[in-house]
Amino acid sequence: MIRKFFTLLVVIALSISSYSQNSTSSPYSFYGIGSLDFRGTTENRSMGRLSVYNDSIHMNFKNPASYTGKNLFIFNEEGRLVKFTVGLNYSETKLSSNNQNSLASNTSFDYLGLNLPMGKFGMALGLIPFSSVGYKLESSNDINLMKFKYEGFGGVNKAFLGFAYQISNNISIGFDAKYNFGNIQNSAVEFLYDDDNEPLDYQSKESNRSDLSGINFNFGLIYSGTIFNEYTLNASFAYSPSYDLSSINNRTFASVVINSISGLDFPINQIEVDLESLNLYKTDLVMPNRLNFGLGIGKEKKWFIGSEITTINSSVFSSDLINIENSRFEDSYLLSLGGFYIPDYASFNRFFDRIVYRTGVYFEKTGLNINDQSINEIGISFGLGIPAGGLFSNINTSFEFGRKGTKKANLIEETFTNIHISLSLNDRWFIKRKYN
Repeated sequence: MIRKFFTLLVVIALSISSYSQNSTSSPYSFYGIGSLDFRGTTENRSMGRLSVYNDSIHMNFKNPASYTGKNLFIFNEEGRLVKFTVGLNYSETKLSSNNQNSLASNTSFDYLGLNLPMGKFGMALGLIPFSSVGYKLESSNDINLMKFKYEGFGGVNKAFLGFAYQISNNISIGFDAKYNFGNIQNSAVEFLYDDDNEPLDYQSKESNRSDLSGINFNFGLIYSGTIFNEYTLNASFAYSPSYDLSSINNRTFASVVINSISGLDFPINQIEVDLESLNLYKTDLVMPNRLNFGLGIGKEKKWFIGSEITTINSSVFSSDLINIENSRFEDSYLLSLGGFYIPDYASFNRFFDRIVYRTGVYFEKTGLNINDQSINEIGISFGLGIPAGGLFSNINTSFEFGRKGTKKANLIEETFTNIHISLSLNDRWFIKRKYN
């Protein structure tokens, strides 16, 4: 067991060391606290972000009731497995406006989780992203000279601890507490010119940093039962109440020199703004509540199909510090439809028969409205669950193809490909000795 714990610690250390990498290049991360990042595990994302299905070997971060479940009743009825999972993400995005295109790519750590069985109880802890900021934008004046250059990075992460209880063979409940932490940094450089339209020696720059923290809770319920003697009906419900994020803010103005080759700026004179006198040093961001309901049917260890809806009252989002003209937040939702198929999970001489084949589609109204245009996202996904290592461990892959935004009203349309890969490790750590 010591060796297993040591292996987990190494993976955790490597994962956290890469956690600061930006996972987005979306210009829409300019708004609010960035683009919402976590859309479920690799298995969820390969089924159109569907999370209603739960099993004994994969973690489900969206519903804390999944932290416990029925015993396996194999290997002398030793009980449930310890689950560990870690995920990575690669994305490639084409950004298109009415007059130009560009490409961007990002690689980032996705999530980390550990689930421990405790009789009818279950405990889980982990680290997941929540939002990500990563953009570089430019605007021009009437004679096509650069007027402003905007840049931002950072985001909010969640460390969570959750517990669940198996009420009966069919029903489990759970909750988790999430500690939100992170920072968002953004800057704007204004370019000034002389009468001959030559750039001045010094330009002006405004820089902002917000350090965010807060706690929120998530509650869940899962039902799984047999109907018509051979099919399994799955239903899930999860609710996260509204909460506040505390923001400690800093703002500076500076005169900068721009390197004409690299484009980097170097401050000459810098002044820190007294935000405390403006009642803006410490502010609260009102975060929306979230409601999720899913329903699905399948044949155990063979196939499953389900649908799910998630609603968020994003219109309540507010911040005294963040106020951008021609933009607002509206209530949002996510619709998912997906499932999986396993040719023969018990086949040990045909490897491809034990692979899990997953697919799904989704539509999301993101809640962001710019220039009276709702920013929507639509996508299709598929993926594989590939047996690896021990009997219950596997490698999961997901490929998402989709579109976000619009070219209308001088906005930007994103066409993206997301590739996710995760490792699900499962083992029995707590085994009763049968022989001395």
